[in-house]
Amino acid sequence: MAKEEYEITDVVICGCGPTGAMLSAYLGQMSIPHIVVEKESEITTDPRGIALDEDGIRMLQGIGIYDQIYSEIGTCMSKFKFIGGTETTLDKKPFLEMDYGTVRVSTLSVLKLLTDCVKTEGGTGHVGFICHKQPTLEKHLRNAMISKFCQLRTGASVFDIREEGNYIYCRYNDAHGNAHNIRSRFLVGADGKTGFTRKNFLEPLGIQMEQAHQAFYDETWVALNWEISLPSEKTHPEFPLWRLGYSPEQVYDLFFPVSFRFVCNPERPAVCGRFGLPSDRLWRFEFVVLAGEDGEQMSNSENIKKVVFPYITHPGSRYGLMQEVQFPEDCIRVLRSRPFRFSARSCNKWSHGRVVLCGDAAHVFPPFGGQGIASGFRDAVSLAWRLALLCRRPSTAISNHEEVLSGWYIERKQQLERSLAATIKNGEFVTESNPIKIFLRDWSLFFMHLVPSWRRDLRLGHRKEGLVKYNYSPGLPFDPNHRGGLCLPQVYCKRLRSGEVLFSDDVIFSKEKKSLFQLLVYLGAVEELDAARESVSRIEEISKGEICSSEATYLIEDTRAKTIEATKDVSSAYCLATDEEFAQSSLCRGRPEPQYYDPLYLGKAVEGNKFVLVRPDRFIYAACDSMVDLEKVIPNAIDYLHG
Repeated sequence: MAKEEYEITDVVICGCGPTGAMLSAYLGQMSIPHIVVEKESEITTDPRGIALDEDGIRMLQGIGIYDQIYSEIGTCMSKFKFIGGTETTLDKKPFLEMDYGTVRVSTLSVLKLLTDCVKTEGGTGHVGFICHKQPTLEKHLRNAMISKFCQLRTGASVFDIREEGNYIYCRYNDAHGNAHNIRSRFLVGADGKTGFTRKNFLEPLGIQMEQAHQAFYDETWVALNWEISLPSEKTHPEFPLWRLGYSPEQVYDLFFPVSFRFVCNPERPAVCGRFGLPSDRLWRFEFVVLAGEDGEQMSNSENIKKVVFPYITHPGSRYGLMQEVQFPEDCIRVLRSRPFRFSARSCNKWSHGRVVLCGDAAHVFPPFGGQGIASGFRDAVSLAWRLALLCRRPSTAISNHEEVLSGWYIERKQQLERSLAATIKNGEFVTESNPIKIFLRDWSLFFMHLVPSWRRDLRLGHRKEGLVKYNYSPGLPFDPNHRGGLCLPQVYCKRLRSGEVLFSDDVIFSKEKKSLFQLLVYLGAVEELDAARESVSRIEEISKGEICSSEATYLIEDTRAKTIEATKDVSSAYCLATDEEFAQSSLCRGRPEPQYYDPLYLGKAVEGNKFVLVRPDRFIYAACDSMVDLEKVIPNAIDYLHG
């Protein structure tokens, strides 16, 4: 019997949705050969997820597709309006309005219960949310997958996974039914909540989806996507608003308003708003399926007309007319209308041996916080560098991969639980049906709006003061005694000579750099640069070459540091940029100008420490005030990197 031949690679990724593609893009940046096996032959045309928070935007920026975010992928969501009552109207005055077009705002602890809903965290330099078109997002994610290190196999269905010794053996059928074999060091299941990796391989080994939060949410909603075309006097001569002077664009804005609505209707909660680019004219409407109703039936055209069309039908009195005015039905193209079960669930383990789960394969979210795709992105980015670390180690070395993957799970679980809690709280806020609680909520907000400072903070929403900080447990890759475990804030910076404005991530983690951990040196003034460079020159020997002094980034706090001696090397030195400078740069094209931006935020977050060792997932390993302290910290980092 002929011996089976196996194609050899470092990592196999099952699934090329947003999570799998993001993981592939970051593995490619780290020069890790991998194969992506995707069941579908083409990118889905179904816009499923539509919201992406600032963490997700930052991660898209990290794989080099920032320029496409506002030109092709989506638009800043800006305002979220919460409207109450049982009336089927979208222009009702909101009882709460939040603005997520800002960069970062402060917390107001007295409002924590209310403003935890629609939670996102400031400190990335990005707006709070964008509303995206998922097929376009996935297209650009795949474009970012580096072909030199990635092989994408579409129309390929995995039918067997087994682990033997230090390898994973995977078998799949291609689009023509031919079987193929791959041997890899690791396999990642990013193939969704019904994918082969968990359902067929890991569940028999005891890995199961479980209730993820005490406040368990499990409901069926109908998700509806419409593509809108503009009516005109020529196509719809009888439409009554033409004679009142309305233009086609004005009609569209009247019936499909710009801001996202959370319809806190105690009889049937709903969420609706535009997504994608303004020119796409895409609209999402989601509503709950009530007890006794069937999700499939509620998503048919007859019930959509009963539930949704009242929201796009205006009373004639609004325009001084006798008859109701409904947006023309033939200007609506249904892209999706189907029920989905929304629940908060997570697997009891995210890895077994050399097989790992991430994204929807590991956890699922209710829709109330825009955290589904973003959480998958976080999984991918924090997993990528660990896989790169494990794959770079000599094959003869004893690999502590289970310890490394366990640390990944412990960190991600902390952040996931916070995101889930906030998402569920937001869902409770939207779906509240208790009249007493609704009364207390509305009157509390009414009185808070009477106080100017509270009114301002309510409008700006809640973007948590500071970014995520992990709680330490033994084995996690950061030093808790030196600000380790904190997500490094991103700020705007500029080149010293040209004045070109950049994101700080793009200079700290530029494509030319090869070290997994990067050193950021945060200085007060240009005059400190020479001494800092001399100190850092010793780091290469101390770190056994794992941290390159030539790759260190020097960030100068003085925003006025525009000139420096022409003979001096400033290729790795940058100074902070102001919000005005960012607003005038190409980076601000297509998005709101930054509001409430604090250029000193990074320095405050690291508490003035000068030497900051940063992991590829943008979390701090350690921040030290002196080279003496850094030299004490580095051996522990090297021990982790070397296993």
